[in-house]
Amino acid sequence: MPNIKSAKKRVKVIATKTARNKACNSALKTMVKKANIAIESASAEKSESVRLAIKCIDQATAKGILHKNTAARRKSALMRKLNATNA
Repeated sequence: MPNIKSAKKRVKVIATKTARNKACNSALKTMVKKANIAIESASAEKSESVRLAIKCIDQATAKGILHKNTAARRKSALMRKLNATNA
């Protein structure tokens, strides 16, 4: 445990940020998983679920949770899967 006042504050701030990042990451993974399931099951709303997953990826990137290249790679993979089923 830290003894210095500023170090104690950093511990609290880091715990708050970790919880927020973890929640955002969890929501992101859930949306991507739902999109993948929709694509594989060829459901009617697969393009809508992909659109929502891409939106979630963009939001995570804006918050600094994902690197922009990682986000681009994930979005590209989703679009490739979607286009492969449409073709």
